[in-house]
Amino acid sequence: MKNRAPIIAVVLSCSLVTGCASGLNSVQSSEYKTWESKGLLVKDKDPGTAAALGILPGGGSFYTGNIGLGVVNLLLWPASILWDPVSGSNGAKSDNYFATKSVVAKKQAAEISELDDKLRLKQINTAEYVKLKRDTEKKYSADY
Repeated sequence: MKNRAPIIAVVLSCSLVTGCASGLNSVQSSEYKTWESKGLLVKDKDPGTAAALGILPGGGSFYTGNIGLGVVNLLLWPASILWDPVSGSNGAKSDNYFATKSVVAKKQAAEISELDDKLRLKQINTAEYVKLKRDTEKKYSADY
């Protein structure tokens, strides 16, 4: 038991510092599904690959960039195969969610900026502008 005390101390301190790759909350999960159904989801990391790599020592966590958690899972392998596939998949979905949120916001802003320019140059009237702006907002919205 004395030989394991330093390992346990390292694991506990690493886990306190690193945290876990938590999944998306219910609102984020809903937005994720909507963007996916609209074909807007940015697939930065593959959740299936992250889960499969989670069987390897720390693989799912390393794949999603959670290095500290990967080290903890490496130290706790083979027990970590009980949670690292789920943690890796959650981390990949989280990466995809935030990448999509950023890309969608930039695309929407660019399209609305174009509409603003068209209105300013009198290429479209106010009624057309309002309709096109609403269509753009709906296109990129995470609500159905």
